[in-house]
Amino acid sequence: MNKTIKVMLVDDHPMVQDGLSSCLSFYDDIEIVGVVNDGNNALSEAIEKQPDVVLMDISMPSLNGLDATEILKETLPQTRVLIFSMHDSKEFVSTAMRVGASGYVLKDTHSEEVYHAIKTVASGNSYFSSSVAKALMDSPNEQVDNRLTTREQVILGHIAGGKSSKEIANSLCISTRTVDAHRRNIKSKLEIDNLAELVRYAIDNGLVAE
Repeated sequence: MNKTIKVMLVDDHPMVQDGLSSCLSFYDDIEIVGVVNDGNNALSEAIEKQPDVVLMDISMPSLNGLDATEILKETLPQTRVLIFSMHDSKEFVSTAMRVGASGYVLKDTHSEEVYHAIKTVASGNSYFSSSVAKALMDSPNEQVDNRLTTREQVILGHIAGGKSSKEIANSLCISTRTVDAHRRNIKSKLEIDNLAELVRYAIDNGLVAE
């Protein structure tokens, strides 16, 4: 007997939410455990519901799906993220893979393929729509830049706001050791070892209000 796969939907369009929920309800081994309309709420909902797979849109207000994926994967590494988007450019696909997505399907995909994609990533494998796979193959290997990740930007904002590592850890539901590791990475990437300069960088880049 197939194990039931717990799925959470993250999309800001009610029609997409309703359509996906309706289509996936036909499969006995799929259980929709949550429906969220923005990236900010995706993390807290995922922590509560512990889904096996998150079906994640990219273009959403407040926090986009790529940034939300990066944060979610750091907090819940066992949860698989399947990007569900209208965008098929190599930039979006490459970024999705870099931040930890396990697959990428397009919104014009038939419901049976979405179901197959969910099953595939839930089993620990990757899945890409055919045009997405072509975009990946056509993309040359790109160097990873040294800009701060979304998670590092969030943590820097907290640092600039005067929070201690323990306070940041409690706020983001991670360990103080993880926060300290991020602190070191931030200082190394920015080549800044002074708190006042870190605060100035955060202000100049809109990570905290002046």
